[in-house]
Amino acid sequence: MSRISKEEVSKVAKLAKLKLNEEQIDNHATQIEKILDYINQLEKIDTTNIPCTTRAIEVINKFRSDVKDTYKSREDILNLAPSREDDFFKVPKILKD
Repeated sequence: MSRISKEEVSKVAKLAKLKLNEEQIDNHATQIEKILDYINQLEKIDTTNIPCTTRAIEVINKFRSDVKDTYKSREDILNLAPSREDDFFKVPKILKD
C-alpha cells in the first residue's frame, strides 16, 4: 500500500495553489514514494562516527579587500547598461504614481 495517497498530493497541491490533473497527481505520488524509499535507504547507513556537515565538499569563501577604486571612464560604464537616460541608468518603473 502506498504511503502517499492521491488525496494527500491533491491537498498539498491545493495549498500550493497548483492545479494538477489526475495523471499529474498519480505521477507526483509515485515520485514522492521513490524519494521516501531512497530516504529510507539512507537512514539505514551507520553514520555514528561521521561528523556533521552541510555540504559534500568543503567550501571556502575567498574574500578580496574592499578598496575604493575610481573608474576612469564614466561613459564606458553607462554604455554597459541595457538602457540609459543622459548620465543615469534607466530602470523599469516599480512604483505607481
